[in-house]
Amino acid sequence: MPLEIERKYLLASDAWRREVRRRQPMAQGYLVGVGGKASIRVRVAGDEARLNIKAAVVGAARAEYDYGIPLAEGQTLLATLTVGTVEKTRHYVERDGLIWEIDEFHGDSDGLIVAEVELEAEDQAITRPDWLGAEVTDKSRYYNHALSQRPYCQWSEAEQRGD
Repeated sequence: MPLEIERKYLLASDAWRREVRRRQPMAQGYLVGVGGKASIRVRVAGDEARLNIKAAVVGAARAEYDYGIPLAEGQTLLATLTVGTVEKTRHYVERDGLIWEIDEFHGDSDGLIVAEVELEAEDQAITRPDWLGAEVTDKSRYYNHALSQRPYCQWSEAEQRGD
C-alpha cells in the first residue's frame, strides 16, 4: 500500500520567501465531505490534473493513492462534483536534501500559510529552518480537506493563533 509520511508546520516568519525556487497555483476540490474513511480529491495545477485518495486519519503517516487524469476531466470534476474547494499557491523550497512545500491559501482561507515536508520515515530527523513555526501535523483543521469544509476565515482568533 502506498504510504505518505508528511509533517505540517506553521511559519514563524516570511524569510522562507527568499528561498523559493518555483511556485504553482492550484485549485483542488473534494468529492466527499469530511467524516468518511477517505478523502477523495481532484487537483488542477497548470496543465495537469490528478485524482487523489488518502486515508482520512490525522497524523504523519497515511495511505495515499494518486493518479493523473485528463485535464478536461479534472476541470469538470472540480467545477461540478466537489463538495468543497481550496485555492492556494504552492511554493517549493529545497533545504538540507528535503523539499518543503509551502501552501499559501487564497479565498476564504486567505492569510493561512502551512509548510509541509514529505519524509521517508515517521521518525526521520529534520533540520528545522529558522522560519519554521509550530508543528500542526496532529491538528486536523490544517488539512486541506478540513479547510474545504471550514475555511480559515471561520476559525476563532485562538484557532488562527494556532492554539
